[in-house]
Amino acid sequence: MTLLNPRQQEILDFVRGYHLDRSYMPSVREIQAACEISSTSVVDYNLRILEREGFVRRSPDISRGLELVGTEEKEPQIEIFQIPVLGSIAAGEPIPVPESEGWRSEGSETITLPPELATRNPEELFALRVKGYSMIDALITDGDIVVLTPTSQARNGDMIAAWLPLEETATLKRFFLEGDMVRLQPENKQMDPIMVPAGNVQVHGRVVGVIRRMN
Repeated sequence: MTLLNPRQQEILDFVRGYHLDRSYMPSVREIQAACEISSTSVVDYNLRILEREGFVRRSPDISRGLELVGTEEKEPQIEIFQIPVLGSIAAGEPIPVPESEGWRSEGSETITLPPELATRNPEELFALRVKGYSMIDALITDGDIVVLTPTSQARNGDMIAAWLPLEETATLKRFFLEGDMVRLQPENKQMDPIMVPAGNVQVHGRVVGVIRRMN
């Protein structure tokens, strides 16, 4: 492991910070002024050491001909995940869904998953497009896309994609089991909950994120 003296570390830190802020390198005189070094020859001497130790590369014939070497100059690699948008779901009154088997069929539309959601086993996730306004108090509105993890189980308060097989309809609501009934609760004070027998509710997914519609 290379040990730099305080002066060399100060120069390296300044160069890194300068490049991060401006996307180009400082001049020798800027390094001299910022680090309060007595002369440009002292800067040059320390830059030669930083180059020898593999921290920078220099091109003496080019103005600001300094290049950072190593992990500090590399952009972090973010893996991009795309998940299928498998249809629409009502955030209002339940609406019929053509495929009563649920939404796990192959969809032609995909959407790029935000990085904060890509930590949740993204290969298992799917998305549904929201229709209606029953979940606006949860900041989910018409045209938004909800990201779900497939599950057949729900806890009280979970926001779920519910399939009602007798009616052959689907809806996006919060789930509450109350005896032998399920209350499908909207997040809109102007709308009433939907009460259905527990045997007539199938949970097909739990919401783990929302991708907002951009107007």
